[in-house]
Amino acid sequence: MPRISDAKILIIATDGFEQSELEFPRDQLRVKGATVHVATPDGASIKGWEGSDWGRDAEADLKIADVQVEDYDALVLPGGQINPDVLRVDLDAVTLIKRFAQAGRVIAAICHAPWLLIEAGIVRDREMTSYGSIKTDLKNAGADWKDVAVACDNGIVTSRSPEDLEAFVGKIVEEIEEGSHARQVA
Repeated sequence: MPRISDAKILIIATDGFEQSELEFPRDQLRVKGATVHVATPDGASIKGWEGSDWGRDAEADLKIADVQVEDYDALVLPGGQINPDVLRVDLDAVTLIKRFAQAGRVIAAICHAPWLLIEAGIVRDREMTSYGSIKTDLKNAGADWKDVAVACDNGIVTSRSPEDLEAFVGKIVEEIEEGSHARQVA
């Protein structure tokens, strides 16, 4: 079982990610000793969304299409409305999420990011949470939606909003240290 200090974690995002939902997990997981990389569609820096306007840039380490799943212990998907809506029609992003699921890696999605899990076909019969406005989307895709700070089902971690970030990161750490999760995927 990997310790968090030995873990390698990937965050995928594009422009319009919720600022705190990328920065807080990235920074807190690094403080705990994990290596954290950010992948974007073109491998270039991306701009966050904070409040009602554009926020700060986040540097990228690589392109989503160049990611090797076996190099990572977990995948983190920040929300915001723009970021996951753009990525859920990005074939490389959706394929990568499916590959993480097939490999039994931890997958963590917050806010609107569970839209990506719906596209990847990995929500049916799982206990999940999300930002309230996509609750119906998750239910329609077969998830058992709960209004809780963090839900976890066989290594797939979901949270509602920036207010839940501490619980979200804590559960990511716990699931990584638990090890690989065998699961059925679409």
